[in-house]
Amino acid sequence: MTFCRDRRSGRIEFPTHTVCTIAALLMTSAATAATITNRSDKDVKITITEGPSRQDEFLPSGKMIDGVCRKGCIIRLNDNSKDEYELHGSESVSVEGGFLYYDSSKVEVAPTGGSDTTNGERSN
Repeated sequence: MTFCRDRRSGRIEFPTHTVCTIAALLMTSAATAATITNRSDKDVKITITEGPSRQDEFLPSGKMIDGVCRKGCIIRLNDNSKDEYELHGSESVSVEGGFLYYDSSKVEVAPTGGSDTTNGERSN
């Protein structure tokens, strides 16, 4: 069996088109996943809840988790119910000083939730 264009019609056979479509979908889904980086000097336990699925991850200082929260999720830091954050699936965030912050230079506040008492402003 060959996977090439039909010479008479110029159409691509079905199997080739299917493989290309699947590859495009895989590349798109990776782009919509969240990235979490630990910028603290301590290891952090992160609980990721996506729908009914729940997963615990230990994130060492200076390390990163990539490809999480593809369809949105709730992130909990160190099993603390006051430190829960909602991600939509395309964010790049960092854990620092017990809080979760967007890495984008446009946003300097924590995602929805958390126990930040300074109205989302970061204090140094």
